Amino acid sequence: MKHLIDPMDLTKQETDEIISLAQDIIAHRERYQGSMSHHKLATLFYEPSTRTRLSFTSAMMELGGNVLGFSDARNTSVSKGETVQDTVRVVGCFSDIIAMRHYIEGAQLYASEVSRVPIINAGDGSHSHPTQTLTDLLTITRELGKVDGITIGFCGDLRFGRTVHSLIKALTRYKDVKIVLIAPEELKLPDYIKHDVCDKCGLPYREVSTMEEVMPELDILYMTRVQKERFLDEDEFDRVKDCFVLDSAKMALAKKKMAVLHPLPRVNEILTEVDDDPRAAYFRQVENGKFVREALIVKLLEWKDDPAHQMPQQDAAVYDETLHCNNPKCICNNEHAPHKFRLADNGTLRCWYCDHKVK
Repeated sequence: MKHLIDPMDLTKQETDEIISLAQDIIAHRERYQGSMSHHKLATLFYEPSTRTRLSFTSAMMELGGNVLGFSDARNTSVSKGETVQDTVRVVGCFSDIIAMRHYIEGAQLYASEVSRVPIINAGDGSHSHPTQTLTDLLTITRELGKVDGITIGFCGDLRFGRTVHSLIKALTRYKDVKIVLIAPEELKLPDYIKHDVCDKCGLPYREVSTMEEVMPELDILYMTRVQKERFLDEDEFDRVKDCFVLDSAKMALAKKKMAVLHPLPRVNEILTEVDDDPRAAYFRQVENGKFVREALIVKLLEWKDDPAHQMPQQDAAVYDETLHCNNPKCICNNEHAPHKFRLADNGTLRCWYCDHKVK
């Protein structure tokens, strides 16, 4: 069965099929109305969300399907101690496909190990957000006409930004892409993304300390919010929260065809004066999310029983009960997930569920 837990669960061809279908839905919306009339989507949101949850709901409704689920786990059996796997087993009895957001990293991967319906990762902690990645790829395609050959600057919270991590993984499959990392020391891109993704796949990147020095060369500026909820130290958050702010003066340095993306919500990292600039694509990006999620739902249900569309072959798992993942927000430190690891190319062990290095 095909799940979407990580952007790399999709082949390049499958990703292109979803993007192409989303574009056809945009052009011919009437063709797809009612196509999911006998299907149900369950939205299991253990973490607050506006855009992603409503986007999935709107997508399924436009396809003529039904939606069930919860937006606050405190009102469910989770409050009684029900595990992620048991919740998915139960909800799978009532639905055809599940979209899940969770504050615990690796929760969706753990859930997919027992699910009898496709699981869509709608964001797990600061780890991954593959449906936002599909949204971003569709938006870049619509704004620039291509993904190959672009220079994209990621700005702000690159440490905890799951949307950044996911999109960088996906960009390794495109030709001649260059990335620029704009972040303070405390919020730099994690080493495992730099080494296991960028270096391993030959994706060139460089790190800079100001937006101004790179604005003229960017085709895409991907802004992110500094996420207070990811910080354990409030003083550290206060030091970095206002590091990078996009305003009209900085936009004046950019290309005429550059596009600004942001997964939203924003706080103060993009001033409202930028909203009227035709290069501000972040609200168009929100609408693209609905269309790409429509395409994803259609494709995952189409592929559900197709042996040609399976999950990619995983690295060999290493089981060792004497080792522990050091990430307190990992599923294996919050539920009884096995102590399961993978061996990275450089010989280090990484957690199977959250990718953190095991020391």
